[in-house]
Amino acid sequence: MARHAGGRGWYGKVLGAALGVTMLATGASVWTAQAGPAGRSPAPTASARAGSEKAVKPVGVTIVHASDQGARGVNITVDDGPDPVWTPQVLDVLREYGVKATFCMVGTQAKAHPDLVKKVVAEGHRLCDHTVSHDTAMDKKPPAYQSREMLDAERMITEASGGVRPMYYRAPGGAFTPYSRKLAASRGMRPLGWNVDTKDFERPGTDAIVATVERELAGGPTLLFHDAGGDRSQTVAALRRVLPWLKEQGWTFGFPVR
Repeated sequence: MARHAGGRGWYGKVLGAALGVTMLATGASVWTAQAGPAGRSPAPTASARAGSEKAVKPVGVTIVHASDQGARGVNITVDDGPDPVWTPQVLDVLREYGVKATFCMVGTQAKAHPDLVKKVVAEGHRLCDHTVSHDTAMDKKPPAYQSREMLDAERMITEASGGVRPMYYRAPGGAFTPYSRKLAASRGMRPLGWNVDTKDFERPGTDAIVATVERELAGGPTLLFHDAGGDRSQTVAALRRVLPWLKEQGWTFGFPVR
């Protein structure tokens, strides 16, 4: 998988709000994966927090690309948000075409925009942990740093959603390590890769984004888009063309297998 470069460090120095050192998986505290009624985000009780640890079921440690819809399934994944300008527009396009996607969220973004996290969940999409600071050099950092980035983001996303835990973990820029994959899997988050990097974060033009999807889709079903980190008008326009084209080609939209 290609590693994103240039223009991807907009999170850079994460707000000092990132929560203190998070313990490793066996000691991490998260909330239950049950979402409350729409529009509500009740504070989790102590018993719910304790029970959530028992509810976490480990998943596979290998990086997944396959779709749960089989050989003609395709997965739309959207990284780096939520963003108050672009995430609602992406959601509008997905809703228009009846498509569900997986949103790989940055922890500080989720914490800043909990209303959008809840909206993503309410509309039937899935959540993915994309770390706290989007450090594309994660694989060069010690395990304690990787753990803090992953588990603090997991907690931020879960809290922002009102109790729905991320189902996947995507390392920024594909910077997975054996350690991070194992830790994610132990937390019930399947490591998530991609097959088609649309390069939309570089803003190459809507035509170029669409052409990349059409050219590279044969290489695998998981498509990578972005809803934050800059002007994403090209992404929105490309999705408006790509989604109906995929349907015309006989593809079915699904989620990455777990």
